[in-house]
Amino acid sequence: MENYLDNLIELDENAIKKYNSTLDQEMKEILAYARENHIPVLLEDTAKLLFNLAYKLQPKNMLEIGTAIGYSGTLLLSASKTSLTTIENFESNYDLAKKHFDSAGISENVNMLFGDAFDVLNDLASQNKKYDFIFLDGPKGQYIKYLPILKNLLSDGGLLVSDNVHFKGMVFMEGTIPHKKRTIVVNLRKFLDAVKEDPEFEWKELKLGDGVMLSKINRKD
Repeated sequence: MENYLDNLIELDENAIKKYNSTLDQEMKEILAYARENHIPVLLEDTAKLLFNLAYKLQPKNMLEIGTAIGYSGTLLLSASKTSLTTIENFESNYDLAKKHFDSAGISENVNMLFGDAFDVLNDLASQNKKYDFIFLDGPKGQYIKYLPILKNLLSDGGLLVSDNVHFKGMVFMEGTIPHKKRTIVVNLRKFLDAVKEDPEFEWKELKLGDGVMLSKINRKD
């Protein structure tokens, strides 16, 4: 029997039509710039999934870790027309994202925060902020470190969407992991295990793109 997350990931025809109309010339230029300058952006299948989730859920408050140059944030706001708080730690990306949000006419719906994600997340938690939808696309080796804070920031019933959790398939590698990638892979495995072992999370792991983990929180008081 299909559960909540199975139903949620089914693509909505109207969502995909809107997604396609969102990919105007400006969005294509953002993508082209990112690729030319080796700035990671969403893979197409992941972008469609993210848009579809935001479209179907229509969350009131969204949080994004890893603004990059504003591509995913623009998609989220095009799908939901609510509010987005987004965190970025690279000044050049931050400035470009601000420009793109301004150009798209969505700046009033965006709260851009500059700084190390761990510090910013702790600050948000200290303010008792709550979010219905969190998109995690920051440093992969830090996901496990962020998880307890993100869980605290989620509204009851809220959804955490974590991207690149398979890290080019290395999470499934047997034997020796390349030295430079070992810490990231080990920490991602810990992150995935922590989500799966938490009784308050309903989760679904997707092999879409570079791996996506969906985690819906159902608090047990």
